[in-house]
Amino acid sequence: VITGADTPPVRHSGSTMAGSRALLVGCAALSCIIGLSIRGIPVGLNEVVIWTGRFILLLAFLTIIISLVSPWITSVNVQKDICTVPQEEKERQQKLLREKQQEQLSKQVHSHVENVLKPREELKLRKKIETLGKSQLWTLSQGCRLGEAEESVNICSDSDDGTESANNEAVRKRKLPEQVTKPLPKNELPKPTKVITLPEEPVEGGNGVITIALRCPSGRVFKRRFYTSCSSLVLLDWMMKLGYHPVIYTICSTFPRCQLEFKSSSSLEDIGILKDIVLNVEEKTT
Repeated sequence: VITGADTPPVRHSGSTMAGSRALLVGCAALSCIIGLSIRGIPVGLNEVVIWTGRFILLLAFLTIIISLVSPWITSVNVQKDICTVPQEEKERQQKLLREKQQEQLSKQVHSHVENVLKPREELKLRKKIETLGKSQLWTLSQGCRLGEAEESVNICSDSDDGTESANNEAVRKRKLPEQVTKPLPKNELPKPTKVITLPEEPVEGGNGVITIALRCPSGRVFKRRFYTSCSSLVLLDWMMKLGYHPVIYTICSTFPRCQLEFKSSSSLEDIGILKDIVLNVEEKTT
């Protein structure tokens, strides 16, 4: 990349060259006319006008050609000059330009720090010192718990006359009772949550396999297969897993409607469930 500092100045001499050439051609034509007059060749007014017109046309044509060709020649020369500049010289000029820009930026930063930032910090520090000087002394102390700093002084003053001072009375009233300040006991470990696991569902049509359908209060019906030898409590676990807690809900037979009694020692066969059946989940009545 060639910056402005790398490119040499270009001298626009096209118009000067065109003017000098036109002047040269005009002088040559004028000398020809003067030479013809001196030699005795008759030159009339019409011929002078014709030759003058031709000269003007020729001069305009030459001026156009020179104005079109001279910039191209100049640009070619400039490109040759640029190409002849060695790479090391370009890098040196770019380095000097960067150093100059960096120096200018450093001066601007230093001026900003000296004229803006430092006065601003000094003003803030001065205001802070003034604020601390106007504040109360207790705001500058290390601090202590409420009533502890005055306790020793108050005890000495009370021992002189045997009466409780107003300051001691205020401290006593500010102190909280022990049952409030005493740390709370650690909470007991929560009881482990019961994980409901239903027995694996047997294959349909096996020996001692029945299908039980639970009709829930929401209207949905859930079906599952069990062995008749399973514990009767498995129905309560199934109901709880469906979202109906045994404390609030129970399982009843459809017809005749009666509430089933579940015991850990009784199986499905013991409570009368020997074949496929539909049972209802109902809310307990108080």
